[in-house]
Parts: sequence; structure tokens; C-alpha cells
Amino acid sequence: MNDTASMIEDLEELVRCESFSSDLEAVARSAKVVAAMGTRYLGTAPEVLMIDGVTHLRWSFGTPRVLLLGHHDTVWPIGSLATHPWSVVDGVARGPGVFDMKAGLVQTFHALAGLDSLDGVTLLVTGDEEVGSISSAPLIQETARGLAAAFVMEASADGGALKTARKGTSLYHVNVHGKAAHSGLEPEKGANAGIELAHQILAIAALGAGATTVTPTALSGGTTLNTVPAAATVGVDVRAAEVAEQTRVDAAMHALRPVLPGTRLEILGGPNRPPLETSMSAGLFAKARELAAGLGLEPLTSASVGGASDGNFTAGVGCPTLDGLGGVGGGAHADHEHVIVAEMPGRTALLRALIEAVR
Repeated sequence: MNDTASMIEDLEELVRCESFSSDLEAVARSAKVVAAMGTRYLGTAPEVLMIDGVTHLRWSFGTPRVLLLGHHDTVWPIGSLATHPWSVVDGVARGPGVFDMKAGLVQTFHALAGLDSLDGVTLLVTGDEEVGSISSAPLIQETARGLAAAFVMEASADGGALKTARKGTSLYHVNVHGKAAHSGLEPEKGANAGIELAHQILAIAALGAGATTVTPTALSGGTTLNTVPAAATVGVDVRAAEVAEQTRVDAAMHALRPVLPGTRLEILGGPNRPPLETSMSAGLFAKARELAAGLGLEPLTSASVGGASDGNFTAGVGCPTLDGLGGVGGGAHADHEHVIVAEMPGRTALLRALIEAVR
């Protein structure tokens, strides 16, 4: 069986094992499939790490120098295979999680299997990336600290571009506490949390500047049509390309003060992932371009993206990080999610060359 055919077979096996992040039993089943596949290719079983009910896998060989990082959970609820079945038509593979990021896992195993030695390599496959890496973040940081490089096997950007910068994310909940009153008989005796929330939403939205986005999202408040709201809340999503900007917005969020007498604010949350700044990827990207040319691949391009990944964590602890080395295709999290099969062997060869160059 040639490389492409075996990759398709492996990809089908992973995609057919649904792994919705919020279903921990499904994630555990997926981990068993990923562990078995990795054992076949790497010759040894992984360390199985259960953290807060989430199943993560780690393989380590010799003294760590290079981290390969991926995740096996997806955003697709169990049963999505019925509406988005696995298929390969005209060289395009489709199915839940095929692009984000099960193709990247297949390429990783094949790249490692082709090395003369695995010495210096650590492979970490987490189970909760799609829901913020709450349980795996400390594990990722611990594993990456002090290494020469982290290669993140997330899907590529448009046209196969590698991801050399990612915005950091911060997540907040702003809770307004007011005082209820009858809205017809004595509204003046209340403290309207809804009006206070409106003031805060405008103030929060004004914190965005340049590439930094500050977006009020899910909001709710009040109980009945004839009651002054005693409580209201809004979620806030912040994306910043630089640590300084993330810090500025965090300070401003926690400095918010109520406008209406009788109301009180509660600000919860903060930075979730630090930015992956271009300075942390520049050297590795230059090396990747050189290696791609030597392999006869199309010239590599790079992209800065707003979405975060676990590569933000590796860069945040000072580990040079190159992201987007996984599948080439598109439609992450969407109905048209797909992978271009013909690109898989070349990307696999590139990863193998990168590992050999830096470990």
C-alpha cells in the first residue's frame, strides 16, 4: 500500500470515531483509537493522562528537544457522521473533524514512522483543545518549556499557508447586580441592571483598537416584562496580537465601574491564551521554506490568524513555535470541511525534515 492510500485508510479510521469535546466518553473512545494507531507507527504505547475526566496522550523518546502538538477532539456532536459522512471524492476527503485536525494526526504518525530515530521527540495529543484546553493547558506548558521547537499540527491556513502568528484570547463575563422593583408602580425604587449593562457594553466595545478586537457576545438579563432587572450579564471575547495589548485590555476590563447609582459590577475572567507572536515563529518558518524548496514542494506562504490554538501556550512559555503544519483544505467547523488528499504526503515529508533539522 502506498503512503497516500495508507494515509486515507488511517484518516478514515480517525474520522469514523467521533470525538465531540463535550462528550468525555466519546473523547476517551477516540483516545484509544489514536493510541492504537500511534502504537502501530511508533512501536510503543503512549502515556495516558486523565485530567478532569479528559483523555490526553503523550509519547516521549529520549531527552526532549522537539514537541509535536495536536488534539483529537472535535466540535462535531455525536451523530454528525449521519449528516456529514466520511467520503473521498475526486481527491477530497470529507467528514467531521477531517481538517481540524485528524489529517494532522495522520501526517504526524507517518512523519515519525519515517525517521531513523525518534530520539528527542515528544508527541502530545490533547482531548480538549476545542473547548479552551482548560485541563490540558498546564500539561502543554510543562511539556514545551525549554524545548528547541514546537510544531503544531493544526490545519493550515488558506492555500496551505503556515500559521506564523495567532492572536491571543481573553474571555470575560461581566455581571451587573442591580435592584428589582415593579416597572409600573415604582420603577424609581429599582436599580436597572439592564440599563447599566447597556452602558458597560458600549464602554467595553470601545476598548478595541487596531488589530485588537473586543466583542461583547452572549447577553441576558431580567426576569419578567413588568420587573426592573435586578441582574444582567454579558460575555466578552478579546483577541490581541501582542501581549502588551492583551494586558492593556485586561487592565481596562477590571477597571470598569458602574454608571448608575445602586448597581454593582462583577468582572470575571481574563487571558485564556497568550498571543503567538511572529518573533516566535520566524526562524522556524525560514527553515521550513528552505526545506520545502529542497523537497520540491510549492513555495510556502505564511498567515496571521485571529483564531487561537495550543501553539499559543507553547509560544507563551518561550518555545519557538510553528503552527498550521497539518492538513491542507478548508472549512474547519463548517459543513464544507475537507482535506486535499494529494497534499498529505508532501506535508508529511516537510514535518519529517523539520524534525531532523532542529532536534
